[in-house]
Amino acid sequence: MTAPRDPRPLLSLDDALALLADGAAPFRILQTESVSTFDGLGRVLAAEVLSMLDVPPEDNTAMDGYAVHSADLRVPGVVLPVAQRIPAGVVGAPLLPGTAARIFTGGQVPAGADAVVMQEQCEAVPAASGQGQGQGLGSVRVNTVPVHGQWIRRRGEDVRVGATVLHRGERLTPQALGLAASVGAATLPVVRRPRVALFSTGDELMMPGEPLRPGAIYNSNRFTLRALFQAAGCEVGDLGIVPDRLDATREALRRAAVDHDLIVTSGGVSVGEEDHLKPAVEAEGTLQHWQIAIKPGKPLAFGTVRKPDGHAALFVGLPGNPVSSFVTALLCVTQVLRALQGMPVGLPPALQLRADFDWPRPDKRREFLRVRLNDRGGLDLFPNQSSGVLTSAVWADGLLDNPASQAIRVGDTVRFLPLSQLIAR
Repeated sequence: MTAPRDPRPLLSLDDALALLADGAAPFRILQTESVSTFDGLGRVLAAEVLSMLDVPPEDNTAMDGYAVHSADLRVPGVVLPVAQRIPAGVVGAPLLPGTAARIFTGGQVPAGADAVVMQEQCEAVPAASGQGQGQGLGSVRVNTVPVHGQWIRRRGEDVRVGATVLHRGERLTPQALGLAASVGAATLPVVRRPRVALFSTGDELMMPGEPLRPGAIYNSNRFTLRALFQAAGCEVGDLGIVPDRLDATREALRRAAVDHDLIVTSGGVSVGEEDHLKPAVEAEGTLQHWQIAIKPGKPLAFGTVRKPDGHAALFVGLPGNPVSSFVTALLCVTQVLRALQGMPVGLPPALQLRADFDWPRPDKRREFLRVRLNDRGGLDLFPNQSSGVLTSAVWADGLLDNPASQAIRVGDTVRFLPLSQLIAR
């Protein structure tokens, strides 16, 4: 007996993402914690980070060379006595007119100096024996005419004291952590990590390492989704494989809701007779069942599951086919996670790149084709775009976002979404 055809029109991805964001907003994680800046990678800021100082804190040199008064050097070849040596971390004395200071990258420019001449444009002249001029530092011949201010990094030219350097809702990258450290932030306020419960439904599923019985398959989605949510900065609770029974599914939902913000399942979101998630979630909370106009992926369930304390955890049910599950998680679940952490919601900006393939028979749905950037600056297409071919997702480094019914010819400009930007940004 075939399942009845759903008469409702397909929901566009943009509309689905807006509904997901609106539905997740009331469940935003409010708990915050302070972490060492050393340990902040991948966390989401809970407050602005303000600079406690000017960066750089004083004028310093961008080059190894000599700090000088530019007025002393009207023509090339002038010889000046070297009055002092200024490594990084040393504060020199004011520079007297008619002298130079040997200075090294990052060294604080002494008062009175208004230019730095790089050492490659200078010649060191050793001190004459017995003279002791410049405490044995000798002299320097400057073979160029410097410009006022050259090779000097001015105080505060990067960051001014009190400026906002990082914003609430940003995910902390390595460079962001370096910037936080540069303004003196030893600790950072971050949002508590989202807690995601994950389980799969299906009596046909088995775990790798077990003998594969006839009619069974190994549960790849459990591994893919668990790793995906970990890469997105979540704490993942894995409830394993749940039998295809209504009572078992309801019990798994109750257990998952206790300590988690979001419950994600794969499989069992269609309308078949053996799919128990729909009645289970409806019994334990609320459920909306959508058909989204994307390929791969189409069925998506979204709702809530009651907690014992009267609150609720969010619920997302993904399709069971491996690539459908993976792509739908990338496009939809990551947006729920962003909303939970107070981050801006929406797909990352697409890169406009050249297609080095033909796609003559597009689908009526918006397609997300598995593609890879080639060494010619274009995109190659994985030959088998079936929703069950997980090798396509391993081979690809991005998705081509193709509008519905849009054929592609070699040389066309297309929209490329890097996987790295979809997983964590």
